[in-house]
Amino acid sequence: MLITAAFHTGIWTLLFFIVGMIKPKWPLFFLKKPDRFLVLIISTVLFMVSATLYGEGNRQRALEEKASKETVSKILEPSSAPVPVPDVPEAKPTAPKN
Repeated sequence: MLITAAFHTGIWTLLFFIVGMIKPKWPLFFLKKPDRFLVLIISTVLFMVSATLYGEGNRQRALEEKASKETVSKILEPSSAPVPVPDVPEAKPTAPKN
């Protein structure tokens, strides 16, 4: 989920950067005097957000895989429960009868 969001944010960031460098008035239509430096700053922040999302998505996926492997290994390995041993009384030596 986070990895796909990172890719989507990265694509939008790249599109914003390219369009903003060509025509800064298009992505920054709400400003009276947009400039390319502001586009660069916004693109840098959005790139850092995308990289953080991607890194957290990878970390989260690794944790999920580790948890699933531990669960599977617990299911497949037999438990080490003690096995009861029957209590057998010791045999007394008997003397031969004469």
